[in-house]
Amino acid sequence: MSNTIGNNLLHQSLLSSNVLEQHQCRINSSTYIGGNTFFHPQANSLIHKSPISTEFRGNRLTMQKNRLHMGKHHSVSKSPQAVLAANTSSMMTEKFKMYGNLELQVDVGPSTSSSSLVVNFTVTNGRESLLLHWGAIKSRKEKWILPHCRPVGTMVYKNKALRSPFVRSGSNAVLKLEIDDPAIQALEFLIFDEAQNKWYKYNGGNFYVKLPTRESKSANVSVPEDLVQVQAYLRWERKGKQVYTPEQEKEEYEGARMELLEEIARGTSIQDLRTKITSKNKVNESKEQLVSETKSNIPDDLVQIQAFIRWEKAGKPKYSPEQQLKEFEEARKELQVELEKGSSLDEIRKKISKGDIQTNVSKQEVAKKSNFSTERIQRKKRDVMSLLSKVASVSIEEKISSEPQVLSAIQQFARAKEDNVDGPILNKKIYKLGDKELLVLVTKPSGKTKVDLATDLPEPVVLHWGLSKRLGEWAAPPSTMLPPDSVSLDKAAETRFTTISFDNQPYKVLSLEISVEDDNFVGMPFVLLSRGNWVKNGRADFYVEFNSGSKEVQKKDAGDGRGTSKPLLDKIAELESEAQKSFMHRFNIAADLMEQATNAGELGLAAILVWMRFMATRQLIWNKNYNVKPREISKAQDRLTDLLQNVYRNCPQYREFLRMIMSTVGRGGEGDVGQRIRDEILVIQRNNECKGAMMEEWHQKLHNNTSPDDVVICQALIDYIKSDFDISVYWKTLNDNGITKERLLSYDRAIHSEPNFRRDQKDGLLRDLGNYLRTLKAVHSGADLESAITNCMGYRAEGQGFMVGVQINPVSGLPSGFPELLQFVLGHIEDKNVEALLEGLVEAREELRPLLSQPNDRLKDLLFLDIALDSAVRTAVERGYEELSNASPEKIMYFISLVVENVALSVNDNEDLIYCLKGWNSALSMLNNRDDNWALFAKAVLDRTRLALTSKAESYHQLLQPSAEYLGARLGVDQWAVNIFTEEIIRAGSAASLSSLLNRLDPILRKTANLGSWQVISPVESVGYVVVVDELLSVQNKSYSKPTILVAKCVKGEEEIPDGAVAVLTPDMPDVLSHVSVRARNSKVCFATCFDSNILTDIQSKEGKLLRLKPTSADVVYSEVKEDELASSSNSNEFSSSSSLTLVKKQFAGKYAISSEEFTSEMVGAKSRNIANLKGKVPSWVNIPTSVALPFGVFETVLSDNLNQVVAKKLQVLKRKLDEGNISALGEIRNMVLELSAPPVLVKELKEKMQSSGMPWPGDEGVQRWEQAWTAIKKVWASKWNERAYFSTRKVKLDHDYLCMAVLVQEIINADYAFVIHTTNPSSGDSSEIYAEVVKGLGETLVGAYPGRALSFICKKNYLNSPQVLGYPSKPIGLFIRRSIIFRSDSNGEDLEGYAGAGLYDSVPMDEEEKVVVDYSSDPLIVDGNFRSSILTSIARAGNAIEELYGSAQDIEGVVKDGKIYVVQTRPQM
Repeated sequence: MSNTIGNNLLHQSLLSSNVLEQHQCRINSSTYIGGNTFFHPQANSLIHKSPISTEFRGNRLTMQKNRLHMGKHHSVSKSPQAVLAANTSSMMTEKFKMYGNLELQVDVGPSTSSSSLVVNFTVTNGRESLLLHWGAIKSRKEKWILPHCRPVGTMVYKNKALRSPFVRSGSNAVLKLEIDDPAIQALEFLIFDEAQNKWYKYNGGNFYVKLPTRESKSANVSVPEDLVQVQAYLRWERKGKQVYTPEQEKEEYEGARMELLEEIARGTSIQDLRTKITSKNKVNESKEQLVSETKSNIPDDLVQIQAFIRWEKAGKPKYSPEQQLKEFEEARKELQVELEKGSSLDEIRKKISKGDIQTNVSKQEVAKKSNFSTERIQRKKRDVMSLLSKVASVSIEEKISSEPQVLSAIQQFARAKEDNVDGPILNKKIYKLGDKELLVLVTKPSGKTKVDLATDLPEPVVLHWGLSKRLGEWAAPPSTMLPPDSVSLDKAAETRFTTISFDNQPYKVLSLEISVEDDNFVGMPFVLLSRGNWVKNGRADFYVEFNSGSKEVQKKDAGDGRGTSKPLLDKIAELESEAQKSFMHRFNIAADLMEQATNAGELGLAAILVWMRFMATRQLIWNKNYNVKPREISKAQDRLTDLLQNVYRNCPQYREFLRMIMSTVGRGGEGDVGQRIRDEILVIQRNNECKGAMMEEWHQKLHNNTSPDDVVICQALIDYIKSDFDISVYWKTLNDNGITKERLLSYDRAIHSEPNFRRDQKDGLLRDLGNYLRTLKAVHSGADLESAITNCMGYRAEGQGFMVGVQINPVSGLPSGFPELLQFVLGHIEDKNVEALLEGLVEAREELRPLLSQPNDRLKDLLFLDIALDSAVRTAVERGYEELSNASPEKIMYFISLVVENVALSVNDNEDLIYCLKGWNSALSMLNNRDDNWALFAKAVLDRTRLALTSKAESYHQLLQPSAEYLGARLGVDQWAVNIFTEEIIRAGSAASLSSLLNRLDPILRKTANLGSWQVISPVESVGYVVVVDELLSVQNKSYSKPTILVAKCVKGEEEIPDGAVAVLTPDMPDVLSHVSVRARNSKVCFATCFDSNILTDIQSKEGKLLRLKPTSADVVYSEVKEDELASSSNSNEFSSSSSLTLVKKQFAGKYAISSEEFTSEMVGAKSRNIANLKGKVPSWVNIPTSVALPFGVFETVLSDNLNQVVAKKLQVLKRKLDEGNISALGEIRNMVLELSAPPVLVKELKEKMQSSGMPWPGDEGVQRWEQAWTAIKKVWASKWNERAYFSTRKVKLDHDYLCMAVLVQEIINADYAFVIHTTNPSSGDSSEIYAEVVKGLGETLVGAYPGRALSFICKKNYLNSPQVLGYPSKPIGLFIRRSIIFRSDSNGEDLEGYAGAGLYDSVPMDEEEKVVVDYSSDPLIVDGNFRSSILTSIARAGNAIEELYGSAQDIEGVVKDGKIYVVQTRPQM
């Protein structure tokens, strides 16, 4: 309902004196279900005996967030008070001596701005932690009342007192109260120091300050009560329809009276006042008339219950205020019928509880509830780029000390014991005892349990211990198990530690060994006695578990911690035994570590996230022998989340990980909310008569230590009751959420029993457990949507009973219409058809987004709301899969666009995702405009979105997995949980839902665009044994002994194909013209991308079997074959041997630099010669860049120069090392080449050649620029020894020493686009058509290891003006560079026929390229058809002209700048 029936009754009480009389003796209470409320007789503590009823019932109680934590309340008795003199004409001051140098001064005087009194409190030398615990008194015989006018930060304490914080002013603590109610005669108070948990009283009782008497304006003038009622209602509406306590209702009523008296004092007549007020509230007149007609003898509490039953049976619809009132009267009529039949009120009450009252609920209303609402929000139009966040996190790599860790005496003892263990380690803990330590090691050698204890406490130390057959029990050990010299006591034993010395060490360790031969014992409680002092585990006894069900601690190496914040992880591991005591301990420890974590950057926060995630997934112990109050847990959570909020505010680069940490921690909250967990279970037990069995066990567990498990237990109870008490449903809910029977039994206060309720308890339990679930979620659930919304909007719709005393105000500064948007979300949160809900969720996050980067003292509440909305998107998408089963491509793409937008709102560096979102919007536009290429374009956007998700997953894995593995090893976490840590993090986010949506759309797009399931890059028929690998890179240097079909999950584009591989199949998307693709075709290896995961899975399942692959230009047919078919296969002979190629070593020709006119086969390679040959022979519109070269032999000559003698000698040593098979020498050789110095003659000749050719000389811009150029030249030479090239030459038996490297020098064209052309289609072998690929920026993204596909097209040579696009680009990165020089490798190995040497060596620009995330939605090559046709036609024509020039198929590279074509190299197509 939009408003409650309580509101309507309020209208009645304010407007009708008849109704007023009826309400004088009513019990005022209400029960709230969801957003709808009917009165129900429950909260009897709220009985109101005022002579005038002012029932203020509205939406959720809205109060301010408690900033202070509650201290322990001590009862106080009244004793003599200090009374201020009642002098109304002057300022009054009174001083009180409190304690030591603390003095209290109270000043009372009139307000300068109103008729109120101002009371100023000053405590000299007072702390900030002081609170005024106070109330007001109207009569000495009455209880304290709680004035509505309160200082900022005031809390309501148990609905009995107010607590207002003093603020610091110099050396004093001050507080100002304003008293606006003239009926208040005095203030009564105590002062509480929260930090010291200390009360300050006056002579053992309360301080008492009598206030000056003020004349009431109503002394000589009276206001009609009906006008006061109307004014009180208007005030209630004006203040947001809050729920008031009876005392507040009185205050509001008197406040309304005072407002009217002030109007009269200004000369307004009673009649004018009546006209003015009632005109504001015409709606109430009709309600008054309706109510006055329905008087009966039915008590309102019964009418309220019957109205609630009607509302439930109607499907809990959303009623308007008028409909609510009508429903209330219909309920009254139904009961009146029963009364007229002769039933007594008691009989009617019993019939209601059994549901026997005839209820006529409109079936139409029920139908409305069950139908899907087509209501949708209107999304605001936004510039997608406004979502852009380019804040990239920076990891601070912590240095790992190479020095061995210095172990303490106890750690040395532990290591020695572990090394000699013959059996599993069941438990191991090292407790910190100040600057001392205690080791407890539980092992099981030879089938019996052994407990080793060791400590460095001062002698003598005695172990006071017992054994337990169930957790927490103390029992005396059997005499047969006592070590020598032990003393047996009543329920324990005492054994003295003995001293052990270390060889050559000053350390002494006290140790003790206990053997437990009875497997019925599950643990050992103990304390220590050291020099007469008891040593405990904090406030609790020590307890060590060793039963057979305990998780074995694996003796695994934690590694060196590289890639982690190792010091922080080590600290966490040391403190874990303390953290296991309770959530309070864990959260407080995490809060203490936050500064260190933040200083360590991303790696530090990753450490906290891993730790909290292990906790959340129950890999760590939640509570161990420690009783803690829920409010203490809540307070610790609040402290931690406040710190996380501050880091979020101050360090935007870490926001993505801070969100993840917060979602694992939960919100926490002020003490009252946490304490409600403890208090409300008692309310449930009392209200529903269920104080024994399972409910009592749960109650004890909640009192001992509440945890997120309680949310699941509560939900399981609700599901069990709703299923008509089917106990299997209870267990299903528990098990689905990771809670087993064993886990229930493992709690310190175990839950042994199953629930067993009576049927007559059903309604009450569902009501109360539903409310209790909200309380639990308010503390424990960071991603619970309802509690997150409630915390931001304030408690306006909770009513009396549960949560009524908790004060949380709405967050200030929320956007206009935001509350209504959240109500829409809640109203549709369970819709089966989720499209409208997804729109609402994403729109809410968009509205919330600006607030998350603005100052707000409630930022964490906004963050938890955003996290909850994000989580709800994932849940909604998963629920919506059925809706998408037969959905159109348009609908699936729209879903995807919403989820991409949602993911972009959750991550830091989201530029790639933003451009994906723009791509999806463009694809939808193309589809709606019936563009023939929409599916082809959408497929490219889909591929790019997948790459974005893969990149994000890889970044998570790189950042989180090392920390998970290191900390997991230190804490003994299950290995399976460590292995899947990052995977589970990803699955928990909405990115996983996005991936599922992409998988649904992919086959639809491929079918629509006629793409098939394969892209064949190298169509070679092959027979081989299937081998599955993760990365082609990981096996590129391997040599397979039999023909092998590699199924590689990852192929980047620059790898070598290993010896023995006859085929490479991959789901990855290397470009058709990438290096690995060219080498596959040259080596006659089948190479294909498979888009269908089912086909690929089927091939992977045949690992080890012999398959035949028969590729066509667009498909691959595969089948199993027998061993005898291998010999006759087409590639068997090719496999058996690799032909040997011969290199001719080139000599230095006496020139360090030559111009293009001097390029010959003795001086330079084919790359340089071919580009020089094009000059003047191609059409004038094909531009050829100017070139010079450092010819063959220059490197060897520079190395032999006297300048480089030291380098030459070191290189000789490294080459011998390489010849001996030490591959690590390759990297050392490359680094050594970079140490070369340039002979002056080389610098002189190169400068002359470049300047005479019209090229800029780098040295003209300064010495540093020449050094950059020289370093680039050396990098080209050094690439002779890169791993890929070295293994490639060795594979074909080339003499690596004979490989010579010339360097082609060209000016870089700052390209708009780069292209590669094969003048014969490489996939089909069709020589009548040209195949080309185009990328934005420089061509390295096309030929190198850059993910994604280029734009690809074909063009018939006899129809060059009609290029046909085969695929749109999906590469997320483009490379761009300033005007510069590039130094290209040009080896003699690239000239060999039958050897794909091109691309093995490096081309190095003098300046570093800039990586730019590419936006294709504004790229004219994509969006402008005429421009695209013009550019692609020009590329095809250039390729055709060059092929005609050479008379053979060509492999051509070039760029486009301002629409002009530049060709930078050409070679024969392999």
